Amino acid sequence: MVKGKALKEVEKTESFSLSVLVIYILLILFCLIVISPLLIVFSSSLREPGNMQSPLNLFVQFSLKSYRTAYSKMNYPMQLLNSIMTTGGSVVVIVLFASMASYPVARIKKGLSKGLYYFFIAGLVIPAQMVIVPIAQIFGGLNIPNTRFTPMIMFITCSLPFSTFLFTGFLKGVPAEVEESAFLDGANLWQRYRQIVFPLLKPATVSVIITQSLWIWNDYFFPMVFISKSSQYSLPVGMIQFLGDRENPAQWNVLFAACVLCALPLIVMFTFLQKQFINGIAAGAVKG
Repeated sequence: MVKGKALKEVEKTESFSLSVLVIYILLILFCLIVISPLLIVFSSSLREPGNMQSPLNLFVQFSLKSYRTAYSKMNYPMQLLNSIMTTGGSVVVIVLFASMASYPVARIKKGLSKGLYYFFIAGLVIPAQMVIVPIAQIFGGLNIPNTRFTPMIMFITCSLPFSTFLFTGFLKGVPAEVEESAFLDGANLWQRYRQIVFPLLKPATVSVIITQSLWIWNDYFFPMVFISKSSQYSLPVGMIQFLGDRENPAQWNVLFAACVLCALPLIVMFTFLQKQFINGIAAGAVKG
């Protein structure tokens, strides 16, 4: 009897160890698939622009010439400033408007509130790229100039539905009783929002900031359409010049170096905000 139990325990341990081993192998393979393109990009960026060896030959050369070429041809400081202004300005407006819009939507229990909520949700269905032509015609009819601030209108408009949805889902999990004392003390709607509600939205706010910053920073479509001066280009638009054409072949090593330079600010930001980002996503999932 004892031997039978011991044998079963051994078989159970072996099967458990085998399943764990298979899971680890699959995870390692997945990590290799994800990391391999990044290694190829980083390895190629460390080559000289004229080095056309196979990109699969990793780290055969260590040179910063491609970085210097990308830095100078992109006018990196100016394009970095343009990206920071566009992303930062858009995110500030998105957080402010989306949080204010979600407050009455989450608190008012009437048909109009639900209608507004579904109105914002409907904005998630239609991508802006499908209606970019009439939008550009409207901008032209309104005499809106093509500057670095013009794409911000599109970024804010396209981000408001998702951001409002996220804020509303988080606010629905926050009990309204937390505002009662302020209401009894005579605080008006704006004071309750600014002093009580908005501080409680910190996890959702961090999530909105990071998710929308990633999209706005990496987007090149709207700046390419609505910006006419090269001095006002953002970093993703500046990288397009290295793709080349029929007469000028693509400068792949320089392009990879430009990709690294473009992603570097995001990597630094995520390094400092990863804890808040994870907490915000987790809290938003629980509250929603």
